[in-house]
Amino acid sequence: MDAADTSVMASAAGRPADPATEEPRHPFLVSLGERVRTLRSRRGMTRKAVALAADVSERHLANLEYGTGNASILVLLQVAQALQCSLAELLGDVSTSSPEWLLIRELLEKRSESDLRRARIAIGGLLGGGAMPGDDPGRKARIALIGLRGAGKSTLGQRLADDLGFAFVELSREIEKFAGCSINEIHSLYGTPAYRRYERRALEETIQIYPEVVIATPGGLVSDAANFNLLLSHCTTVWLQADPADHMGRVAAQGDMRPMAASREAMEDLKRILAGRSAFYSKADMSFNTSAYPLEEAFMALREQVRELVDLPV
Repeated sequence: MDAADTSVMASAAGRPADPATEEPRHPFLVSLGERVRTLRSRRGMTRKAVALAADVSERHLANLEYGTGNASILVLLQVAQALQCSLAELLGDVSTSSPEWLLIRELLEKRSESDLRRARIAIGGLLGGGAMPGDDPGRKARIALIGLRGAGKSTLGQRLADDLGFAFVELSREIEKFAGCSINEIHSLYGTPAYRRYERRALEETIQIYPEVVIATPGGLVSDAANFNLLLSHCTTVWLQADPADHMGRVAAQGDMRPMAASREAMEDLKRILAGRSAFYSKADMSFNTSAYPLEEAFMALREQVRELVDLPV
């Protein structure tokens, strides 16, 4: 998890009661609330942060998330803007008035994940929004580690870089250099859109400067489609996974006890973040579960698999 992810886990803002005596909730409102929670978790934003950005009360947002609040269309628009998504995505309706988009959607509908991946790469290459994997000769030697905080990106990333003789870049530190303040301060002072701009600048500069590098990325980078496309286009990506309990324990071992303040709620939030992002993390070129090994064995196994992936001698 990055700092924002930890804050989401630590927030544990009071959830609305759901007594058996209350009236049944409308299925649409329930599914709408689920999408709001999923989008919020995917972006690593606390309920308080979204409520502040959307200019609605935290209680109002909580009711919306749990399907007990019948929000006006203007409130939904404000929430969509705060979550940096379209109103259509929030409502679960991706229809549009563009005939070309409808035709494209028809072509892609019901396709497999592998077909959609090929289409995304081809479209990116055609429109200049992302290179084909083979088009960037430096892609193989730029290794980007993705995953939540506590997966081992910094610890294993530094050791992997030393072993390969590559530079090591912790992208969060580069973001802070650009902004001139901490990650938490960026979010609190300027908001998530500004953070994403700093994130992109840091990523672009890292790709430009380092031909051979291991990059430890913030956990929420995959939440921004443009930044994640840039990473996939120019880096070999490795998803470092870990069991939820290990994520929590490692964050606490780093001296951050906030996630443990309300362990049950924090664990639920962590699992929701993982569920919301796993489909994006799974786009990586390979995945590696750090919970399956002690540290030294994890490094040796990761080293071997990465070297095979990028065609370096083991």
